[in-house]
Amino acid sequence: MRVKIRRELFEYLLQLARDFYPNEFGGFLREINGIFEEVLIIPKGHFGKRSIFFDPWLLPHDENIKGTVHSHPTPYGRPSKADLHFFSKFGGIHIIIAYPFEKWSVKAYTSDGKEVKIEIVD
Repeated sequence: MRVKIRRELFEYLLQLARDFYPNEFGGFLREINGIFEEVLIIPKGHFGKRSIFFDPWLLPHDENIKGTVHSHPTPYGRPSKADLHFFSKFGGIHIIIAYPFEKWSVKAYTSDGKEVKIEIVD
């Protein structure tokens, strides 16, 4: 399995992770024609050093949201138990951007925690 993400979005997500550091950031990914094209930053979220909290009732109803993204301010890009629980609630693909927020530190996972390849498209 492979997930496709637009290059501009990928680079923007890396920059968001750097800008939020040392805190985590989180968002939802909008897919258009099989490619992740946009990110919706979690509204009124609390972005802490070890976790993110938000009110799911504030999320817009959008059938094009097919994934999530969040950063880890540590060099560990594997999903935690809390991440896996979150993944199971929202389905789709889940991208984790680990410190130092470079291309090689980005991983994508299915809802059950299986890693999938990322393809960056122009």
